[in-house]
Amino acid sequence: MTEPINLLEQYGPREAMEYDVVIVGGGPAGLSAAIKLKQMAAEKGQEVNVCVLEKGGELGAHILSGAVMDPRALTELIPNWKELGAPLNTEVTEDRILFLTEKKAYRTPGFMVPACFENHGNYVISLGNVVRWLGQQAEALGVEIFPGFPAAEILYNDDGSVRGVATGNMGVDHNGNPKADFQLGMELHAKYTLFAEGSRGHLGKQLIANYKLDEGKDPQSYSIGIKELWEIDPAKHKPGLVIHTTGWPLKSDTYGGSFLYHMENNQVVVGYVIGLSYENPYLSPYEEFQRYKTHPEIRTFFEGAKRISYGARAITAGGLQALPKLVFPGGALIGCDAGFLNMSRIKGSHAAIKSGMLAAESVFAALGENRQFDELATYPAAFEKSWLHEELHVARNVKPWLSKGLYLGSVMTGIDQMLLRGKAPWTLHRNYGDHQCLKPAANYAPIAYPKPDNKLTFDRLSSVFISNTNHAEDQPVHLTLKDASVPVGINLAQYAGPEARYCPAGVYEFVKTDEGKDRLQINAQNCVHCKTCDIKDPTQNIVWVTPEGGGGPNYPNM
Repeated sequence: MTEPINLLEQYGPREAMEYDVVIVGGGPAGLSAAIKLKQMAAEKGQEVNVCVLEKGGELGAHILSGAVMDPRALTELIPNWKELGAPLNTEVTEDRILFLTEKKAYRTPGFMVPACFENHGNYVISLGNVVRWLGQQAEALGVEIFPGFPAAEILYNDDGSVRGVATGNMGVDHNGNPKADFQLGMELHAKYTLFAEGSRGHLGKQLIANYKLDEGKDPQSYSIGIKELWEIDPAKHKPGLVIHTTGWPLKSDTYGGSFLYHMENNQVVVGYVIGLSYENPYLSPYEEFQRYKTHPEIRTFFEGAKRISYGARAITAGGLQALPKLVFPGGALIGCDAGFLNMSRIKGSHAAIKSGMLAAESVFAALGENRQFDELATYPAAFEKSWLHEELHVARNVKPWLSKGLYLGSVMTGIDQMLLRGKAPWTLHRNYGDHQCLKPAANYAPIAYPKPDNKLTFDRLSSVFISNTNHAEDQPVHLTLKDASVPVGINLAQYAGPEARYCPAGVYEFVKTDEGKDRLQINAQNCVHCKTCDIKDPTQNIVWVTPEGGGGPNYPNM
């Protein structure tokens, strides 16, 4: 990217700040790493300077998850979390797993439910609120947290090791030129830099490519999760009720399913997850989610209810087979930037916390030996000996089996998890990425989705509105194209323009020019930072880069 280099030449050098550890991303992994570092320093009577960068306008603003949380890792990190007021308020009281046809729902008997789907002892939470609470604990320990400052660039030493990161420039117009309020980005140097950006991290992706961290690993697999928060009739509210469904409205060859969780205060979160390996270019994850809510078994919860918020986020779901090498000279990947989510349990926050703790322990030991910029070999070694590795090993074949179709996948998952208890003598692999799965539009008929009724179902723009998404006007478009001719010449011509359907925020649309030619219009203002386009674009022509700090969604209670 040439524009920042020109601005740096004109306005540089950038101001630099020195830390022992810089953490990119203020989610559960990043904050847990920061907390663990400060805890160990306090125990030893030492000082470790830790900084956390968060691209959202505040901690939790960009955090989106189901979520049912296993408190195991949190208890290891902060044993007295209950006394300290952690917002884990609603313990799971009932699990329901339903198979849906268009009109009926069939409940899976308890004896047929694998242990990985059971939620006894877990909590229905807002992960955004848990992250805000973790931020308070981190700041109380002396961690410096800078919300609204996205890490836009990796800094390297002359020997190729990571030196830290630079934040993005502020006050740049859409042509890349400085405005009156221009501010040059800042450099943050560290002995070790931890990357905790979440799924499909912008810098994490670069690190994986630069250091070939995925060599010998399966291509990463992703899903898109779309979620709404509702306030429902108290008479229909059952705190702690957890419902998961498979089946309708998806066809049996498409991986996906729903979640519906009853929180406190008469609130319910409802969402849909679809694997981004789907083949039909006419499929719209957003529209499938809206259609799902019309099922007789589901819509009853929402009669007389009010929708409060909306959001979407990619989910790193490849599991152990796709987990990249975790370390490189000068730093490490943690949380969903690496891919620790346990898809079989539909849980990732406990894994993110544990990975952050393991990385922090390795960093602290290295700092104690006066090391810097080298590989933290003890982090992956500790992971391989941890309960998290054991858990992911047990789950390793679930997503591959379910990706083979609903019926075969369900049977084989039952065998794998119930009869073999995750200890099958084989490990399933795949050798293709999600972007390679779309088939030409000529192989399919367009899908006729029903129009929204604005009571239960809604269009994209009204949904984006309640996500509180905003980006500063007149900034460079952060959804960049490697080749501007590809969207029309390839994507529209061969795949009927799938970006207009896989984006859950109405960012992409094909419009006619005055000359009657097709053109891709990018409404970057709508972007909820889900990263789906960066993953699913069949030619990998779309590259998501960091927008100006503080932009994007601002999720309340999500």
